[in-house]
Amino acid sequence: MNKSHKNTKNNSTIRYDYHRDFFWLLLRPWLALPRVINIIFTFLVFTLRFSLQANSKDKLIQKSLANYLLNTITNLGPCFIKLGQALSTRPDLVKQEWLDELTKLQDSLPVFSHKIALKIFEDEIGKPASEIFKTFPSKPIASASLGQVYKANLHSNYWVAVKIQRPGLIHIIRRDLVIIRILAVIAGPILPLNLGFGLDEIVDEFGISLFKEIDYELEAENAEKFSNLFKNDKSITVPKVEKLISSRKVITTSWVEGVKIKDRDILIKNNLDPTAIIRTAVISGIQQLLEFGYFHADPHPGNLFALNGKTGDRGHLGYVDFGMMDSISENDRITLTGAIVHLVNKDYLLLAKDFQKLGFLSTKQNLDQIAPVLQEVLGGVIEKDVNSLNLKTVTDKFSDLMFDYPFRVPARFALIIRAVVSQEGLALKLDSSFKIIRFAYPYVAKRLLTEENEELLEILMDIIFDEKNSIRINRLEGLLEVISDTSSIPGKDLLPVAGNGLKLLISSKGSEIRKKLLLSLIKDDEFNATEIKELFKLLTRKFNPLELSNQILKKINPIIA
Repeated sequence: MNKSHKNTKNNSTIRYDYHRDFFWLLLRPWLALPRVINIIFTFLVFTLRFSLQANSKDKLIQKSLANYLLNTITNLGPCFIKLGQALSTRPDLVKQEWLDELTKLQDSLPVFSHKIALKIFEDEIGKPASEIFKTFPSKPIASASLGQVYKANLHSNYWVAVKIQRPGLIHIIRRDLVIIRILAVIAGPILPLNLGFGLDEIVDEFGISLFKEIDYELEAENAEKFSNLFKNDKSITVPKVEKLISSRKVITTSWVEGVKIKDRDILIKNNLDPTAIIRTAVISGIQQLLEFGYFHADPHPGNLFALNGKTGDRGHLGYVDFGMMDSISENDRITLTGAIVHLVNKDYLLLAKDFQKLGFLSTKQNLDQIAPVLQEVLGGVIEKDVNSLNLKTVTDKFSDLMFDYPFRVPARFALIIRAVVSQEGLALKLDSSFKIIRFAYPYVAKRLLTEENEELLEILMDIIFDEKNSIRINRLEGLLEVISDTSSIPGKDLLPVAGNGLKLLISSKGSEIRKKLLLSLIKDDEFNATEIKELFKLLTRKFNPLELSNQILKKINPIIA
């Protein structure tokens, strides 16, 4: 690779630093003042129009307002476009007329000069595109907030996606982040928010992730790491990075041919099953958060493609754009897993302990006071039907709690919440009846019953045994039913549970379970085998070969009784 490319790599270390950029902008008032006036004036004009027209029933007025919103966000630039992209995945928060316009922020933004794009490519790679590619188009196939994408032919029938960064991007982002942070600090005290941390911290988190996102060398590393996590999963496709044609401002990957996940009817028209696609998207998202600890933090419809084919009951999904990625610690993953289980099982004291471990509650907080509050706020929702529970229901409930009780959202959860909320919003666009717990809980249940992780084992024991070491037969049965009911082939998922359960029981890690099982035999200093007998009945019923065969036949042919 030539000298030009190597020099680019050496200059790729710029990272978000508010104090550095504040003094940089302070010395350039001719950049700051016009931009501040423009942002404030734009927001005032939009707020005035919004207050006058937002509640109108006239569809033409709503469409006009939506188009005005799109143009306003687009004109404000990359930082604001990112916010608009997040809103474009929330059909439960944004009117449909507005959603149709906001989805254009994902990959249908105004393009920049093709001549400039070719110049950036040559400066970064060291050779003109015409010398590297068999064919290179004269215009991009998509244009997003940070760059535009070309579909080029590298050789024979091998097509690639070439993403070229917008010119002057670092300069624009540095300027706007400083201004947005200052405005956030000024506006924070008068806004009806009680997040537990300042808006400046939210801007800082946003700034850190945005600076990472414009480093395409880092994105290439992210793509390869993400690909390795799903290398044995046939339902997930991750494009291959062409390292010799990639740099800090250019990234080239294999082309992913699929249908954008933004419209249910379009998926059906292309013979794709929306429910199967949702299942794959949500399960892979849960795996990233709770199993791998490394997740795609920007799963909007422009970054996800439905592909042909199915693996079992899961559709095939292609991920692209790995600029916004984040990690979650193992402790947080285990605690989140436990929180889902404790929420479903209505163990509000244990749920309060989970919130405390995650930092949503102070370590000094009396949890005996908080548990009844959680029961009062969430109990009604859970009692109706656990499958009906969605993330928005929980967040709406907690928004009320934030004002009256000492709940705070840790800053490290900013991208996690964004990713999960975007995932749910995306699923809601394909299926308005979608409920995230319906997909999340079976996955969690299966992990608890098949993995030998000590922390997960502790959560499992909280489910199976109460504080008096009595066996909670109904809860164990509930876990097994959740797994079998959501599987296309019940035996396929239950048999590994049986094998791993037996293996765990006789292993050294199963000593605590064996101990509790023995203690369950002794009640009030007397031998009592009732619970063990009930457990044995449950296991022989659930893992009976004949019963499993009947379940499989019913799945294949529901007419069979």
